[in-house]
Amino acid sequence: MFNLAAVPVPDLTGRTVLVTGAGKGIGAELVRILVANGAKVFAGVFSGESIEALPEAATVLGLDVTKQADVDAAIARVQDESGRLDVLVNNAGMITPIGPLADLASDALAPAFAVNVIGVHRMAIAALPLLRASKGVIVNAGTGAATTPMEGWTVYCATKAGMRMLSQMMAMELAPDVKTYFVGIPPTDTAMQGAIRDAGFNPISKIPQDKLVRPEVPASVMAWMCGPQARAVDEVLLDVRQEIFTKMMDLPA
Repeated sequence: MFNLAAVPVPDLTGRTVLVTGAGKGIGAELVRILVANGAKVFAGVFSGESIEALPEAATVLGLDVTKQADVDAAIARVQDESGRLDVLVNNAGMITPIGPLADLASDALAPAFAVNVIGVHRMAIAALPLLRASKGVIVNAGTGAATTPMEGWTVYCATKAGMRMLSQMMAMELAPDVKTYFVGIPPTDTAMQGAIRDAGFNPISKIPQDKLVRPEVPASVMAWMCGPQARAVDEVLLDVRQEIFTKMMDLPA
């Protein structure tokens, strides 16, 4: 299930991509892959958190997707410095709080909904004029938790399910100018997965770290989706493990 390799990414010269949640993990790896393949990248990072090393060629933006002023400033920067936006990657996300549903205060669910659902909508609407002009693409970083209830993950499962349906609504209502995709990502070796292991709920927390997918795998898939060929993909709901991607992977025999 997790024997996956990175997919080859095409030349992205001339493409402008905005990535949210770009400060660490899959987002940071995506930025590195995009820059290495010629894209002009705007990397939105959450202010105040430690970030991984990003390429000098990437434009790093302080971006909290729950704040309209941050979002508007990011889009204005893209407009001023690039004049276009070909792809918006909504990668920012949160899984906390983790715990039994009955132990969660109702208001504790609000921050994750603000990031995982409302933040995706906020980014898409702000970027829409640029994406319509370029006949661009929205890539939403998804998960199987959007369709499978997992013990202790009320917040994550519910919000990612919301993102999944929001992606389908975007695909329906923003077409044909803008195409939208929800890309399911399997358990990946990131800091979020470390928090999952520490919490100890459900079978995902029991996966040995050396059996997790490497961040470059989902990052390479999302980078592939940033190329012009992505518009030819008809399915809205995708997964890193689907044949469309695995047939491109250089897997060991």
